[in-house]
Amino acid sequence: MIVLGIETSCDETAAAIVDDARTLHANVVLSQLAEHAPYGGVVPEIAARAHLDHVERVTGEALATAGLALGDLDAVAATAGPGLIGGVIVGATFGKSLALVSGKPFLAINHLEGHALTARLTDAVEFPYLLLLVSGGHCQLLGVEGIGRYQRFGATIDDAAGEAFDKVAKLLGLGFPGGPAVERAAAAGDAGRFAVPRPMLGRAGADFSFSGLKTAIRHIAEKLPPGPFASQDLADLAASFQAAVGDVLVDRSRNAMRAFRKRYKDAARFVAAGGVAANLSLRRCLADLCAEEGFALAVPPPHLCTDNAAMIAWAGLERLRLGQSDGLDAPARPRWPLDETEAAGRAA
Repeated sequence: MIVLGIETSCDETAAAIVDDARTLHANVVLSQLAEHAPYGGVVPEIAARAHLDHVERVTGEALATAGLALGDLDAVAATAGPGLIGGVIVGATFGKSLALVSGKPFLAINHLEGHALTARLTDAVEFPYLLLLVSGGHCQLLGVEGIGRYQRFGATIDDAAGEAFDKVAKLLGLGFPGGPAVERAAAAGDAGRFAVPRPMLGRAGADFSFSGLKTAIRHIAEKLPPGPFASQDLADLAASFQAAVGDVLVDRSRNAMRAFRKRYKDAARFVAAGGVAANLSLRRCLADLCAEEGFALAVPPPHLCTDNAAMIAWAGLERLRLGQSDGLDAPARPRWPLDETEAAGRAA
């Protein structure tokens, strides 16, 4: 089987082709950083128009790279949510049109399920496993039992970790996107210089909170000498923030690991996915945690942690192997909790 995937849920226009031997034949990602950088964040209307301008060309480039024609595919998969609704509509509608003209099955993919299953593409991870899904819009811990079968252990009660990275980067004038900018600045910083909170640390359960951490960074920044931040101040604040996020992720994940082991007996596989999982410092923290708790860690390479279409194609292929497909009336959804994926209804 070979599947084309299309991803347009935020500010990357992407198309990729994978097969069931876990071969990635093409993976084309067009970033919109230049369009959104002047605004310090993603502007939904600009994103949707850029997807409309580029999705056909990007998909054609993916097919050409793979040396395939539309008729060579077994199915077309596209992100149908969650995400910025304008962009989701563009990609899903384009995917449906390709499926219609080629007579191929269409698969409406939950963007979060794409992240959740990427480690099965890159590392052939077996079910069940504990997933830390940590990105710009989401932060949750889930037991992944199978395709469409997710059990939530914890989630953020306010902001996602990636959103906190973006807001702190904007506050400190580090630029956009915030995650990589904070990571670069933190590399030269002293994480122990500033005392910042670790929200939820030591509490029962596996829920997250990051709004108070953002506020603490702002208060510290306001107490520094007026004018542009000194480079060392920037580095130390970034490092202090990043270390706090790492401590929170480790603490919450540890609790989820212990609950996961009770539910799934001897299962001890841990996957980190989503854009924040590309942060190398946080990866090291999670690797140390897994060594302490006896879990096998799998994290996709950084370019498959951030938004991409390879994960959408793979999620589509996983569902296609189960005989699943979606109608061309499958809705575009701005919100779509991962643990409600199966409840959306599918046709075999």
